[in-house]
Amino acid sequence: MSDEISFDDFLKVDIRVGTIVEAEDFPEARKPAYRLKIDFGPEIGVKKSSAQITVHYTPETLVGRQIMAVVNFPPRQIGPVRSEVLTLGFADDAGAVVLAGVDKPVANGSRLH
Repeated sequence: MSDEISFDDFLKVDIRVGTIVEAEDFPEARKPAYRLKIDFGPEIGVKKSSAQITVHYTPETLVGRQIMAVVNFPPRQIGPVRSEVLTLGFADDAGAVVLAGVDKPVANGSRLH
């Protein structure tokens, strides 16, 4: 377990739900990954991300899926891709990433609370 944080620290992390609108292979990545475009609604818009999620997902199964991401980290350059959000997931028993999402549809851009 990580060090204890305050509620104010938690509020600084802006986790939102978005819908993947585009997913494609990212052959330039060091580890197998996809380039994603995720729609976070009118307030935030469509943001780019890369994710090492190729074990459990294909581009076709990703489009239309709602996922969770941190939207207030600074952008990070990953090869030729400028990743604007951190797509969230959990490692399975083999270490492959399983995406964090919602079990019922919610409005894109909804904040985790």
